[in-house]
Amino acid sequence: MKFCTHCGNSVVLRIPAGDDRERFVCSSCELIHYTNPRVIVGCVPVYEGKVLLCKRAIEPRKNYWTLPAGFMENGETSVQGAARETWEEARARVSNIDLYRVFDVPYISQIYMFYRCDLDHGEHAAGPESLETGLYDESTVPWDDIAFPVITQTLKEYFADAAAGHYPVRVSAIEYRPRR
Repeated sequence: MKFCTHCGNSVVLRIPAGDDRERFVCSSCELIHYTNPRVIVGCVPVYEGKVLLCKRAIEPRKNYWTLPAGFMENGETSVQGAARETWEEARARVSNIDLYRVFDVPYISQIYMFYRCDLDHGEHAAGPESLETGLYDESTVPWDDIAFPVITQTLKEYFADAAAGHYPVRVSAIEYRPRR
């Protein structure tokens, strides 16, 4: 960040009075500009025991499969965002939306929230960010072509939970692991 969104003057990176970490602070009006984590919201839409997946039409991980998800927008709840992303990516309406999985990813300042839900009428189609969509049971999921590790983990947990008939909400952190 180089300029204040309030007055247009330059900002500096410093620790404001009463704070404990560096922030962007306007050199003129002293407005503190906070940089907070991005929240990614999505759904695990289920119809007749199968999960709806989308083949990505955009980078990162174009041509790989994922759950419908994306960045939460200002002015919406996480549930609204998850349902909106499911519509945008899979042209699917969902109901009975329950929090299912949360991943904290502090090294990239992101939080992922997935909601387990019903896929209304089993209807879906590719949206503008998807090449195709499909319903998969555990044996037909394209496991080698899943876009992101959090999606693989969420799907494996979902199928295990479905077999057990119990869907606990799980929260975990993904810590940075440097490549060797």
